[in-house]
Amino acid sequence: MSSDDIEPFDWARRFFGGRRGFFDDMFRGFDEMRREMEREFEGIEKRIPKDLVREYTAPEGGKVREVGPMVYGYSMTVGPDGKPKIREFGNVKPSRRGFGGFGRPEISGETEPLIDVTTTDKEVKVVVEMPGVSKDKIKINAYGNTLEVKSEDAQRKYHRTIEIPSETDIETAKSTYNNGILEISFEKKLQSKGKTIKVE
Repeated sequence: MSSDDIEPFDWARRFFGGRRGFFDDMFRGFDEMRREMEREFEGIEKRIPKDLVREYTAPEGGKVREVGPMVYGYSMTVGPDGKPKIREFGNVKPSRRGFGGFGRPEISGETEPLIDVTTTDKEVKVVVEMPGVSKDKIKINAYGNTLEVKSEDAQRKYHRTIEIPSETDIETAKSTYNNGILEISFEKKLQSKGKTIKVE
């Protein structure tokens, strides 16, 4: 920190004329959160998979070391039952104790892509974001209520196992890949209307 830097709570005190209270607590909380994140990622370089580290010589002659990509994100949607569904994506996962706990984040060489699963009366559609991969490197397997999507690209490794609804007819699968977006659609199995059974 340089001598020109101002701690957030000091800035608030200067700006609001020396009054204490809410802003002190708020900025002190942000500062503690920043320190906690620094502690979590301390020594992270030692735990990065080798396939996420690239070293090369720059045109100017110096050595360059690139690390990554390291991605963590989540999407939240509301399902037809009105309940929120949260899906994580990326190759950095919080430890089982969470980012605010004592564990360290887990880093993988494979990225879990962002997905979305939607259903209509007749169809189940799975959308998977996999930018930077050619379609001949994408492998898709469906079995039971599970869909597995992965890329076999040395630079962009994606892998995701997705639970699909039980009424999905995996024999009807069709897929397209365009501009980094993979779409897989299935018809739904025909539902039996029931049958009256005669007792003999």
